[in-house]
Amino acid sequence: MTALALGTTLALAGPVSLAQAAPLDNEPLAAFTANARTNAAAPAAWAAGTRAYLVITAPGDTTAVRTAVANNGGSVFASYDAIGVIVAHSTSATFAATMRGVSGVQKVGATRTSDVPADAYNPALPANPAQATAPTTEPVRSDMTQIKADQAWAVNPGSASVKVGILDTGVDDQHQDLAPNFNAADSVSCAYGKADTRAGAWRDVDQHGTHVAGTVAAAKNGKGAIGVAPGVKISSVRIAEPGSTLFFAENTVCGLVWAGDHGFKVTNNSYYTDPWQFNCPNDLDQAAILEGVGRAQAYAEGKGSLQVAAAGNSNVDLANKTTDSSSPNDSTPVTRTITNACLDIPAELPGVVTVAANGTSGTSKASFSNYGRDVIEVSAPGESVYSTVPGGKYSSLSGTSMASPHVAGVAALLASANPAYTPADIRAKLGEQATDLACPSDARCTGTTAKNSFFGEGRVDALKAVGGSTPPAGAYFENLTDVAVADNSTVESPITVSGVTGNAPATLKVGVDIKHTYIGDLKVDLVAPDGTVYTLHNHTGSGTDNIVQTYTVNASSEVANGVWKLRVNDNASQDTGKIDAWNLTF
Repeated sequence: MTALALGTTLALAGPVSLAQAAPLDNEPLAAFTANARTNAAAPAAWAAGTRAYLVITAPGDTTAVRTAVANNGGSVFASYDAIGVIVAHSTSATFAATMRGVSGVQKVGATRTSDVPADAYNPALPANPAQATAPTTEPVRSDMTQIKADQAWAVNPGSASVKVGILDTGVDDQHQDLAPNFNAADSVSCAYGKADTRAGAWRDVDQHGTHVAGTVAAAKNGKGAIGVAPGVKISSVRIAEPGSTLFFAENTVCGLVWAGDHGFKVTNNSYYTDPWQFNCPNDLDQAAILEGVGRAQAYAEGKGSLQVAAAGNSNVDLANKTTDSSSPNDSTPVTRTITNACLDIPAELPGVVTVAANGTSGTSKASFSNYGRDVIEVSAPGESVYSTVPGGKYSSLSGTSMASPHVAGVAALLASANPAYTPADIRAKLGEQATDLACPSDARCTGTTAKNSFFGEGRVDALKAVGGSTPPAGAYFENLTDVAVADNSTVESPITVSGVTGNAPATLKVGVDIKHTYIGDLKVDLVAPDGTVYTLHNHTGSGTDNIVQTYTVNASSEVANGVWKLRVNDNASQDTGKIDAWNLTF
């Protein structure tokens, strides 16, 4: 299905299609801390009519309430003691009402209006698709130029120490554009609300999560696509269930707690928590969902993780809610009256960055994107976004699901450039650095150019995130083609300059991005068209990794037009690398 067709909780604000709001560690289950324990007394076999519930109690030791679950016709499927959330299963129609009367129980709510699938008790591993032949080109796309990601790569493509969690339908970790950045050690399936750390449990049961992952961090490797932050690591936390591709509350709780416990600096959440597009606090079931998912988000944030989430694809004003006709989406939807107290989660939870989608122009609201004064934080490209899909393939999808990972990528760049930043710091900088977008001629758009209901504080800016600035007025030339630097070798990367009158300036800017361990092995020179050599780096830096720097060269004696070269000489063994990119500004 295309992203526009997914209608449950993915791309759009509805189910699995456009992008709604907002998928592992391979440790054994017993090692997943006391925060997410499994109950040894959980049923060994599935029973018809089994429903799932969140039982909310005080954080800490949940032993007494877990015992009460078992004594009142239920079983504990999983327990997140650190946040006081228990995932219970029961076939009793009176289970929730009974448990609400138990001492120590604060809230109880059914998480679905359909039965828990039998697969929950013996989950099948997702398919590991055969991979297509890798493309031989890697064009820079308009969505990346709109947020200046193509310029950011030359400054800082992201740090491998920054982990981004893809909470989604799963990720094809074998894809040639994702494998270099995939972190299997912190990937998992949280489908059904319990961590499944088997190898491959994190794989995609649709295509949505793989597409999102590519937008965040597809490798800059000359194949197919480049992500916003191609140097960071991505982990798959599959929270969608196979078949339905729905994201129920217990799955989301599991995923967010996992994110906090496994050091994710950023998570992307391109879905809403099924089956309710909006959860209302005056409904006992939905109140428990709000509490459980809210606690999980607060836990993750407290552990240093920023959640970025899609605003949804229903073209509705989230600041003026009136009706919901799409819920519950796991059975028969009904039309109901709602208020602003009813929240699209996780997108509208405190601390979460809520993302609207720009149209292809980069300055318009995508027709499907939700909006809302003081709800939308920032915006990003969300129409016809080209990215990875399972099997080594690529596809263009639309939705706020596609906008959100652009923002998650920029957040990862901010974390890379500023390792001490807290989630609140990153969230603030995303808005401060965003490009202001004025309201179009549309009465629904209210506010100022600096902050309005369509775009929040504006379209995110990847270049500012890494401390860069837009190239100054004047001719700018760049070569993004990777050139391998082998041991004891000399390589060159050319840039052809044309259309520049006269000589080069006395302040010629030479931007260099060389990925290489032990840069003391390297000599780096700028070679002018007439062969004159200007040394930029000469065997300094010892064991430091990578040269990412802009040099100023007095090249005023050189004719500007012609072929300039960046020459890199490696004169030692054991450490290799590549010219990742370089540029000239006249």
